[in-house]
Amino acid sequence: MSMVLFRYLQTILFFLNMSKGSKYVTLAQADLVILQLSEDGPGEEPSEDDTLSSFNEWALPAKEFDGLWESLLYEVGLKQRLLRYAASALLFTERGVDPCLVSWNRIVLLHGPPGTGKTSLCKALAQKLSIRFNSRYSMCQLIEVNAHSLFSKWFSESGKLVAKLFQKIQEMVEEESNLVFVLIDEVESLAAARQAAISGSEPSDSIRVVNALLTQMDKLKAWPNVIILTTSNITTAIDIAFVDRADIKAYVGPPTLQARYEILRSCIDELFRVGILTYPQGGDLPCILSYSTLKEKLHCPEAAEPHTLHLSKLLHEGAELCDDVNQSWLDCLAWPQPFRLTLFSRAQKAETSAKVHDRAFL
Repeated sequence: MSMVLFRYLQTILFFLNMSKGSKYVTLAQADLVILQLSEDGPGEEPSEDDTLSSFNEWALPAKEFDGLWESLLYEVGLKQRLLRYAASALLFTERGVDPCLVSWNRIVLLHGPPGTGKTSLCKALAQKLSIRFNSRYSMCQLIEVNAHSLFSKWFSESGKLVAKLFQKIQEMVEEESNLVFVLIDEVESLAAARQAAISGSEPSDSIRVVNALLTQMDKLKAWPNVIILTTSNITTAIDIAFVDRADIKAYVGPPTLQARYEILRSCIDELFRVGILTYPQGGDLPCILSYSTLKEKLHCPEAAEPHTLHLSKLLHEGAELCDDVNQSWLDCLAWPQPFRLTLFSRAQKAETSAKVHDRAFL
C-alpha cells in the first residue's frame, strides 16, 4: 500500500479548523478527499473570425495552478477574506436567500498597480474553491475571457460578441453540477466608463459593449453556481455601474516588508533545494528563518544559530531596501555571491504609481 501511495500520490493537504491552543488533530474524524489534477492545460474557444480565441478554459483543479495559492503573499487577511466571501456567496444562493433582501451578484473586483498578482490570485482562488467544493460540484471550470477578441472592426458588432460569449457561459452554468469561474482580466477594457465614452469619436459602440456586459452579468445572477472574478489597473476608467455590482472590491498593492522577505526567502530556499545554489562551506543547507521567527530572534540573538541569523538578517535588509521584488530577484541571480546583494531602490517609481492610482472610488 505504501509503495502505491509513493508512486501515485503527489501532495497531501490538510484543511484544519482548530480551536486556539490546539496541538493535535484526530485523523480518524477527518474527511478524506482524493483529487486528480487536470493536466490538459487551457482549451481555447475560437472567436467569430477565427483569429483570436474568445476565452481559455481550464478544468479545475488544474496542475498548472497547483501550489499557486500557497505561494502568493499579500497583506494579512486578504486571501482569507476573498475565500470567505466566495464560500458565503455560493452558500447564500444555494440556500435560496431572497435576493431582494440580501443581494449577491457574486462579482469580485481586484484592483491595484500592475504586477501585484491580481490575475494569479483570481486563478488561485478558483483552484482553491474547486477543491473545497468538490463534494458539491462534480465539475469545476475556469473561463478566462479574452477581452481583445470581443472588439470588432464593424460598428455595433462588439456588443453582439459580448452577448454571444455570455450565452456560451450560460450554457455551462445551466448544468447545476458544474461550478464555473469567469475571469475578466483588465475589465476596464470592457466596462469603460460610459460618461467618458460620450466625448469619444465613436461613443455608441463603447456604450453598447458596457450595456451588453452589465445585462449579461445580471442574467447570470439567476444561477447559483457561477462566480465572476475581475481585475483592473485603472480603476477610474471603470463604469460606476459595474463597480456598484461588485460585491467585494479589494485593493492589491505592492508587497509589504514581510511579504517581500518571505518571497525572497522562498526563492532562495528553492534554489538551494534543487542545487542551483550551494553552501560554500560544504555543510548542511543553510536555514533562513521565517519573518516571524526572525523578529523573535532579533530580541534574543543568543538563542539563534549565528550563521542562520546572519543570513536571515542580510535577507531582511535586502527586503527593506527594495520595493521591486522581481528586480531584486534578478539581481540575486546575477550576483556571484547571492547573499551580498546590491538591491536597487525604486521608491520614486512606487511613489508616483501610488499617486496615480486612485482608491477613492471605493
